[in-house]
Amino acid sequence: MKKLRKVSLSLLLCVGAVLSLFAQTKTNVIVKNEVFRVSYNETLEQPNWVEYDVRKITKVADRDGMDFYTVKGVYTSNSADYKNNVWDKGHMAPAAAFTDSYKNLKTTFSYLNCSLQFDKLNRGAWRELEAQERVWANKFGTLKIKVVLEFKEGHLVLPTGGHVPSGYFKYINFPNGDSKCYYFPNSTPTKHWSEYEYSCNRRKSTI
Repeated sequence: MKKLRKVSLSLLLCVGAVLSLFAQTKTNVIVKNEVFRVSYNETLEQPNWVEYDVRKITKVADRDGMDFYTVKGVYTSNSADYKNNVWDKGHMAPAAAFTDSYKNLKTTFSYLNCSLQFDKLNRGAWRELEAQERVWANKFGTLKIKVVLEFKEGHLVLPTGGHVPSGYFKYINFPNGDSKCYYFPNSTPTKHWSEYEYSCNRRKSTI
């Protein structure tokens, strides 16, 4: 009987710990560093949005050997969410835009800046637009960019707990006040990156 009581007490403590974890998770954790500003959703284990600047820079650092790392005090996704599946560790603030120092480049590898992004999107149209952002920054000056993740009702939740975004809004602001708006479904791209642009006058209330 005493053994049964001990087992029951242990189970209650475990359940209580799990419930406590969920009670403590926060849906809008704001973190700012030298590279990006993020609103992180601990319940979804994904960013809500990420803001960053793309500047004209000289490359001095290389990403070889770098991998994503967790941040103390924020409950994020981790390597288990990306193991043996089609979801890349997608940078929201792109690594290639911050190769002007080892420190800046390493900062982009925080899981705060990482999303469960479909591999063909991450390596295709998304990457191509990021490259174009650097071209524009070299030509026009610093761009201010915001990526907003969309989670539609019924979106995929992995067995590991990570929530897979349905898509991504990207808002690009130029030094002269012009802007460009894009929306990418989180799936295989079916057209050129430029064809995902839409009128910023139709910009959804996603902030």
